[in-house]
Amino acid sequence: MFKINTERNQLVIKKLSDKFLDAIVQHEVIADMLCITIAKEAIYPALLFLRDDSDLKYDFLTTLCGMHYPEREQLGVVYHLHSLTNNHYVRVKTATELSNPILPTATTIWPSANWMERETFDFFGIQFQGHPNLVRILNLDDMVDFPLRKEFPLEDQTRDDKDDSMFGR
Repeated sequence: MFKINTERNQLVIKKLSDKFLDAIVQHEVIADMLCITIAKEAIYPALLFLRDDSDLKYDFLTTLCGMHYPEREQLGVVYHLHSLTNNHYVRVKTATELSNPILPTATTIWPSANWMERETFDFFGIQFQGHPNLVRILNLDDMVDFPLRKEFPLEDQTRDDKDDSMFGR
């Protein structure tokens, strides 16, 4: 994986805590990567700060994806950021209510977030407020479900032509 840079991790945590003290929900190192959970209300300014701070410079969004926490009735988004200048990675997470899954778009910070947000909307139903073209990207336009949510059935429940005994059921 990555070499743990404890000094750099501490700098990131200190700078974020100084600026967004109440918004930092949790921080930990998971699989050699600093993982910071930030409250929904502060996610946009925190991401902007991570990109624009002269010491941090997280100028590259490598991944943006969704998560579903059915037990907490929440949806979440994970952002993997890379500082090309400092050769340092950080994982930033946030969560939103399942009943009102709205988060601000990151396309104004990193234009590369465009298709990643569309895919996250398509599979999890998270609305990215301010996105320039938030429409389905892989599923059918008239689909009403979000197939990566855990309540989505893995099999077609209307089929009567399958023999469950072949699968040990």
